[in-house]
Amino acid sequence: MNDPNRVLKWLALKHVNGIGNLLFKRLIDTFGSPENVFNAPESQLYRVDGITKELGRRIYHHKISEGIYKDLELAEKYNISLLTMADDNYPKLLLQIPDPPPVLYVYGTLNPNSHHIAIVGSRNASQYGLKCAYRLSTGLVNQGFVIVSGMARGIDTASHQGAIEGKGQTIAVAGCGLGIVYPPENKMLFKQIALNGAVISEFPIQAKPEAYHFPIRNRIISGMSWGTIIVEAGKKSGSLITARLALEQNRQVFAVPGDINSFRSMGTNNLIKQGAKLIETIEDILEDLAPIFQFTPENDKESCHVKPEKREELLPEEQAVMQLVSDTPMHIDDIMRTGTIALKDLSAILLSLELKGYIDQHPGKLFSKREVF
Repeated sequence: MNDPNRVLKWLALKHVNGIGNLLFKRLIDTFGSPENVFNAPESQLYRVDGITKELGRRIYHHKISEGIYKDLELAEKYNISLLTMADDNYPKLLLQIPDPPPVLYVYGTLNPNSHHIAIVGSRNASQYGLKCAYRLSTGLVNQGFVIVSGMARGIDTASHQGAIEGKGQTIAVAGCGLGIVYPPENKMLFKQIALNGAVISEFPIQAKPEAYHFPIRNRIISGMSWGTIIVEAGKKSGSLITARLALEQNRQVFAVPGDINSFRSMGTNNLIKQGAKLIETIEDILEDLAPIFQFTPENDKESCHVKPEKREELLPEEQAVMQLVSDTPMHIDDIMRTGTIALKDLSAILLSLELKGYIDQHPGKLFSKREVF
């Protein structure tokens, strides 16, 4: 744990109303530390672009809120470290972006010498996307990379799991405080990530997973990574925000091509049209990044391609239901309305089709055809 008194000043400046990450960095670039900012004559504060007279008065007459002390108590209770931009373990690449988080809450361990690469994508992923993310993640940790993702459902979860099961390290950037696990079903994954890397956040420990937090945290995912891989993204996917931020941060953007008929691939395929590098194998990534790190691919044929699954033959009634199920998720009631099968029988047939690998069930009694590879 950092010296609480020193971290206290960083949190105090961060919580001055009107100081965002950009302005915080300008103040540190000018004065060197939060202590120097608070000790500076009020007249000198106005020399920093963006400091108005009102904001200068707030800084000069700042008071440390009870919420900050509470946060430090919770950090000690939950064994959470706080890293500032001045700390050696703060991710070096992240310091290069225009608006790095002044303070990072860290559950686990960050290695300042690690080489990070991000893998992100759709929460509503297909089996194809999940397997691509898993295999790419496993292949990349075998090459010495640390996988960065957002611990969301779908592609993010598969990426973290691939890194862990590949005996590598992974970092999750949370869209809430570290006192909350989101999504809740990833509670075990949260702990596994901390044992094999770290879960990090810029938000106070009890901050809820507000919708506006996630686009904000995406700049950290791309900012601390040498490149960002997008695996499945719809036309308006949040992963496309991460890709845009990566480009703005002068980082590499890679995209896994998808089915041209699938809504899940519209975003990724469009990225490729716009110049993102199409990737099929680990070698496609390493030929761009390996010169930086002088890696020698150990398995240059590792790919996101998967062998076709051997599936059981269908009974006549199962074949009939397969004719009713779409590539996009459908509610069980809609499937029943398009056919002539009773709900009780339909539920049993859908379960059988899922077990045989022909369909996927999604939250809310939604079903879709499983993609065949």
